[in-house]
Amino acid sequence: MKIAIDVSQIVYEGTGVANYTRQLVKKLISIDRDNKYLLFGLSLRQKSKIISFFEELKTLNNTIEAKIIPFPQRLGNFIWNNLHLYKLENMIGDFDLYHSSDWIEFPTRSKKVTTIHDLIILKHPYLSHPYIVKTQKRKLNWVTKETDLILADSLSTKDDIEKFLKVKPDKIAVVYPGIDKIYQPQSTEAVNWIRHKHQIPGEYILMVGTLEPRKNLELVIKAFERFLNHSLISSRKKPIELVVVGKYGWGERPISNHNIKFLGFIDKKELPSLYSGAKVLIYPSLYEGFGLPVLEAMACGCPVICSNQGSLKEIVNSAALIVDTQTEEDITSKLTQIFIDEELRKILIEKGLENVRKFDWDKSAKKIISLYNKLCQ
Repeated sequence: MKIAIDVSQIVYEGTGVANYTRQLVKKLISIDRDNKYLLFGLSLRQKSKIISFFEELKTLNNTIEAKIIPFPQRLGNFIWNNLHLYKLENMIGDFDLYHSSDWIEFPTRSKKVTTIHDLIILKHPYLSHPYIVKTQKRKLNWVTKETDLILADSLSTKDDIEKFLKVKPDKIAVVYPGIDKIYQPQSTEAVNWIRHKHQIPGEYILMVGTLEPRKNLELVIKAFERFLNHSLISSRKKPIELVVVGKYGWGERPISNHNIKFLGFIDKKELPSLYSGAKVLIYPSLYEGFGLPVLEAMACGCPVICSNQGSLKEIVNSAALIVDTQTEEDITSKLTQIFIDEELRKILIEKGLENVRKFDWDKSAKKIISLYNKLCQ
């Protein structure tokens, strides 16, 4: 069987969708020797990133086919999500099954699988950029009409798909993403090096993710300022900073001050050391279809404070402190607990390390290969 997979989303480095696509494809081609893979990417100005990814993949499996569709994604959105013209086979050749991306839904004569990471554009459209809402709605229209199987990142997303898209349960399979093996506790030397590089002299609270309204950064900053003025914290001699990692997405641009450091997009290889050195990861997102940073932090021995929105409560189980996404006092209280209760912090670290064992790319890829095979039998 020949499986065509759209890898276009890998150009958006640092996003959850890019990480998912990279890790899934690398694992699929590494362990599946029964099927053939035809990988393609739609891009014009950023096609060099896709070409570089193809070169990396060929070191893992030199039997893969790789092709570029030289179109800008906005034009591709109009042609294939709006007009829905010109079948994918006409551009990349024949295949048996097509796994579509998070952005464009090509028409095809073959079996079709798509992954839906979340339905924020239907549940909370105000938390997404208007162009993303419009594009995703058009794509999802074709998904509900044409897709043979939908992969959901979580039970929470599966429930949303049934409710908002009216898809029958037997057409949805829940497959949890895995965690990249680079995420594990780092040495003191590695942590000290990353502190020195980014000029972080004391203890720090870490926040990771694309800067956009749903990440709830504005409330985190208010809670952090309240936290610094807490009587049990203000008396500490060491400085405490809020360190924010992630590129700007959309919405109001945040402003740095002497206690808040915005690192922007950083190389993925630096993240394990940043997680390992952090006192806590704060992730009170207003909605998540999955939420990889909370599991990445746990895998590095970093305790987590997060919201219960979307799938977050499902994936952290009892291994994190849960906060109200609307109340800065609750976030302040949980941050204070982490800093003054070392026993609680140790318990959360132990629970986190145990929790992440459930999220493994080998298991996820094997399940998806089984679903591919079953669909095309």
